Amino acid sequence: MLEIPAILLTCVAIFGYINYRYLKLPLTVGLAIIALLSTMLITLIDNVAPHLGVLSVLRHLLENIDFNRTLMEGMLCFLLFAGALHINFDDLLKSKFHVSALASFGVLISTLINGFGFYLLTQFFGFNLNIITCFLFGVIVSPTDPVAVMSVLKRIKIPTRLKTTIAGESLFNDGFVVVLYSILVTIIFGESTNQQESMNVVKVISIFMREAVGGAILGLIAGYLAFILLKKIDDYIIEIITTLALVTGAYSLSSQLHISGPIAMVVSGIFIGNTGLQLAMSESTREHVTSFWHLIDEILNAVLFVLIGFEIIMLSNVKEVILISLFSILVSLCGRWLAVFIPTKCLNIFDKKDKGTVTILTWAGLRGGISVALALALPTNIDKPIILTATYAVVLFTIIIQGLSIEYLIKYVYKERQGS
Repeated sequence: MLEIPAILLTCVAIFGYINYRYLKLPLTVGLAIIALLSTMLITLIDNVAPHLGVLSVLRHLLENIDFNRTLMEGMLCFLLFAGALHINFDDLLKSKFHVSALASFGVLISTLINGFGFYLLTQFFGFNLNIITCFLFGVIVSPTDPVAVMSVLKRIKIPTRLKTTIAGESLFNDGFVVVLYSILVTIIFGESTNQQESMNVVKVISIFMREAVGGAILGLIAGYLAFILLKKIDDYIIEIITTLALVTGAYSLSSQLHISGPIAMVVSGIFIGNTGLQLAMSESTREHVTSFWHLIDEILNAVLFVLIGFEIIMLSNVKEVILISLFSILVSLCGRWLAVFIPTKCLNIFDKKDKGTVTILTWAGLRGGISVALALALPTNIDKPIILTATYAVVLFTIIIQGLSIEYLIKYVYKERQGS
């Protein structure tokens, strides 16, 4: 049980050292790049000296890691809670319409644009994917990943309201995406096996309401119960354990109840981060709890981005698939821009945003481990290599290119705004 964590943490330590001494990039971006380059180097060594078997060792290691289960059923609950813990509820209320619109209607728009664009690309390159499968790809690359986004926001100075909008969208759209993903997978396998219950508009809406509303209610109840315990004690060790019990217990229960665990984690994290920290903890306990969850966040972030960098060896190397993947990056950018532009322009009637907001929100839409995990979870009989490779291309582009350039874009936008 310790072998894989030991290897991953050793890689994080070594790659972190290289990044700190030489690259000096943001930690998560630097780790992903170094892991990616390391994988390419291992592949080159394997081509030159195949008898060493270094590539097969790495493949064997990754095959023993269920990326989807590791992230979606393990790391994600801690990462979402830690991210939500730092969201100011008053700031979130001021951006509630934009966050809600981007996390719901924005995801739908992105799904449609990415799905239809991917369908045209696959048809052009001679792959006979049906439109529903392509919309599944659209869902997979639509969520802005809270892990990637929050790691970037930590080092950028932007107005509080815009920062809250970006962070809030990334935290809330995961639950919406997971529900859409489940519905589309059910539709695809219902058609192919004729065993699944048929889906209609009423059923889709009922599934979404059960998942989303149920997750929010569970998050509130679990957060309130933890708050009662936290208020009656003043021992930071027990209080940290209580927050850990809240995260693991509520997330496990959400799985049993078939409701959205990600939404439950976000709601409970916001509740504890505002009400809990202020009313149920002493100053000393507050510092220990926030420091603990900050460390959890940073360590899991680091491990996750190293895993993302290593996953390149699982991808298809078919020329046409690579070309589709490269064009998918352009499609995803168009989809993201429209997913931000349409809701923002509609809401401008009631709440006008500053010039350049659409540009910043578009470029800040980083994808990450959640997209990779959903792609890896696909069954092998629905053109998984094409979807996985295209997803990985989009994720890498957003993490490396957008992640490294977003700070300069924000500075340029605000410089232009001041100049005008």
